[in-house]
Amino acid sequence: MLVATPIGHLQDLSSRAIETLQQADLIACEDTRHTQPLLARHQIHKPLVSYHEHNERARAVELVQRLQAGSSIALVSDAGTPAISDPGYRLIRAAIAAGIPIEWIPGPSAVLGALVLSGLPTDQFTFVGFLPAKAGQRATRLAQLRQEGRTVVAFESPHRLLASLQAMREILGNVRLAVCRELTKLHEEVRRGTVEELVAHYTAHPSRGEITVVFHPAPRTTHDEPQATSTA
Repeated sequence: MLVATPIGHLQDLSSRAIETLQQADLIACEDTRHTQPLLARHQIHKPLVSYHEHNERARAVELVQRLQAGSSIALVSDAGTPAISDPGYRLIRAAIAAGIPIEWIPGPSAVLGALVLSGLPTDQFTFVGFLPAKAGQRATRLAQLRQEGRTVVAFESPHRLLASLQAMREILGNVRLAVCRELTKLHEEVRRGTVEELVAHYTAHPSRGEITVVFHPAPRTTHDEPQATSTA
């Protein structure tokens, strides 16, 4: 079972997620030290096993073997949904290959939260994870996104935010964007404006905390009027 956990506010753990974690035989998590306080808050006392980017290939094999033996395993990441810029993909693929059913217990998402708070078009979007840390690779990635017709959502670290905004100004022009910081936490902040305005702000006020950037690299005729889609 893939269990989404809070991205900041601990009360965002759903009752279904709590029940699922209480019933699991084992909880696999990125960092047991990070997950333990969340579980303790809800009086969940289950064995924990680490599952992170450095051991997920080998651990996925081990966890699938336990699933095949009849164990119930819940996978959580430090925050949000497992496998979204977090470990989980290899375990999911291995479970599918072994014919093991997978269940998703939904919850908070920094990607969707930032998107809807940005004020930018939400009818079509693409999530690109973290922008590259190296300046050259970051510039290449932004150049690839220049012709993107959808809103772009990206994660960024606070110490690279200003450099990324400056690169956007150089490569994309003075586009509109939103910088969403510390979503669901006490010091949540959403700052919207042109890239020029936000470069000026973060030059004077260095950023802190978890950051999601939302921008639209190319104008569209339907920019302010997204088309409705049917789910019927």
